[in-house]
Amino acid sequence: MFAGIGIVVLLVMVFGGYTLAGGAMGPILKALPLEMMMIGGAAIGATLIGNSMHELKLLGGGFGKVFKGPQYSNQDHIDAIALTSKLMKLLRSEGAVALESHVTDPSTSSIFGEYPKLQNDPVIADLICDPLTLMVVSSGTLDTNAVEDVIDNAIKTQAHELEEPQHAIQGLADAFPALGIVAAVLGVIKTMGSINEPPEILGGMIGGALVGTFLGIFLAYGLAGPMASRVQQVITHDMQIYHSIKQVIVASLHGYPQPLVLEAARSGLPPAHRPKLTDLLDMMRGK
Repeated sequence: MFAGIGIVVLLVMVFGGYTLAGGAMGPILKALPLEMMMIGGAAIGATLIGNSMHELKLLGGGFGKVFKGPQYSNQDHIDAIALTSKLMKLLRSEGAVALESHVTDPSTSSIFGEYPKLQNDPVIADLICDPLTLMVVSSGTLDTNAVEDVIDNAIKTQAHELEEPQHAIQGLADAFPALGIVAAVLGVIKTMGSINEPPEILGGMIGGALVGTFLGIFLAYGLAGPMASRVQQVITHDMQIYHSIKQVIVASLHGYPQPLVLEAARSGLPPAHRPKLTDLLDMMRGK
């Protein structure tokens, strides 16, 4: 919602201020279609050159993040802590055999079933189940540091994939000013070819060429740059759920008491989205 409002404010303030200052929209509107074709088309072509189909699909999802916001709500973060805590509690109390059916097939697990959104999220399910499956097949004898390394590698791989769209959008933001100059130079070349025309015609042609420079800078710093920043904010927010899961697993394997396990997971969340420890404890007690 805020992204859409921001775009409207951006357009109104820039072009409204220009109009109120006495500027005429006619020359801009006349040059805009062809300038946009050159700059936008060059940006699309460069994106196709520099990315595979997989990255292009991720890029589409990145633009979606700008308008949809984070994938995981505050409740999802709390549920992830509760879900992982229940599985680790089962491991401690009843052993690896009791945990096996839950982590080898989470789609039929009664514990996962309490949290259907997380149960149907393959990234979350794999992040929880893969290290716990290792605990099952090793009968709980794996070194905690080794399990932590496995989880860190999984999070790092997922982070790399999530950040691909942000890098691509930021690349567009960096490229737009230069592409605007390219369009402007072509306009100047066209103008120089008509140097014998009257000044009023040459003025219009030069103005049209300068629209390319304006459009490149406008797209870079008004749209693409802020979009890249927003995508990074969304990724950072969503990544917290993975670190919470990791903290629960690692702290539990170290044998910490449950309040300390919950605090280790809770304290890693941003203050604006951090639940109270007492609320987590009450939830684990079924209150």
